[in-house]
Amino acid sequence: MGKWQEMTKEELETQYSPSKWSPRLVKDVIEAHIQATSDATHHVQVATQTLLNVPYGLGEGEKLDVYLPKEPSQTFPLVLYIHGGYWQLLSKEVSGFAAWPLVTHGIALAAVDYDVAPKGQLEEMVRQVRRSVAFAAQQYTGSSGFYLLGHSAGAHLAAMVLSTDWTEFGVVPNIKGAFLLSGVYDLEPIMHTYVNDALHINWEVAQLNSPLWCAPKLKGRQGCPVLIAVAQHDSPEFHRQSWEYFQALRIAGWSASFLDIADTDHFDVAEKLSQEDYLLTQAILHMISRN
Repeated sequence: MGKWQEMTKEELETQYSPSKWSPRLVKDVIEAHIQATSDATHHVQVATQTLLNVPYGLGEGEKLDVYLPKEPSQTFPLVLYIHGGYWQLLSKEVSGFAAWPLVTHGIALAAVDYDVAPKGQLEEMVRQVRRSVAFAAQQYTGSSGFYLLGHSAGAHLAAMVLSTDWTEFGVVPNIKGAFLLSGVYDLEPIMHTYVNDALHINWEVAQLNSPLWCAPKLKGRQGCPVLIAVAQHDSPEFHRQSWEYFQALRIAGWSASFLDIADTDHFDVAEKLSQEDYLLTQAILHMISRN
């Protein structure tokens, strides 16, 4: 496989079409993903205590759904889940599916909404997610720590949170870890695919909002452990992007680890977070218990 710059437009679009790499025998893997996460989210909302539609900003789309631990303490850890959907699909309404194994272990989860395209512009999505983390830090001052959990486009947004200058927010969140699943960390290839039809990002926006390009600025900053995961059945480009961001974090002096999750595709690598015995769920629980 050559460099992405050497690919034809068709080859590049195939690389950045995750559904084309899934071996699942379903008619529409994206629909199946939405159904699975929606059903699991509904189950958690019925079974546990929630705070829905909590505003973290003034915008209509700036809201959180918070899933509280079974036996909440004043110091519970909080995981902020940032959904994927290529910056143009999905919402917090289908993003509570990972909460159940967490709340049963005394950990809260907040599913973050942000304005997806075409309403939202990518640089504003980055600001919104940063704002949501700042809000959580101000709202839950007694929390033992905050953890970022992002999938696909959400992994990109979570990674951008790591490079935030918090002075403009008036708070420095105690981010103790980040879990980035099947993410995009360099937006330049995306500019040349169908994904950009709705995003309309240019070179400057791509450069300023690519975690891979921001990684050198992380050198010397107090970091947190970052787990970068990719699905076995993600495309070679998704594997490359994840590996290169992992290397960039290590070069910047951060504690980073890399997992290639067997028997998963781009979608169920996240869906399975509803299961306590899933490898990534266990990794999340382990990191939080150590802190």
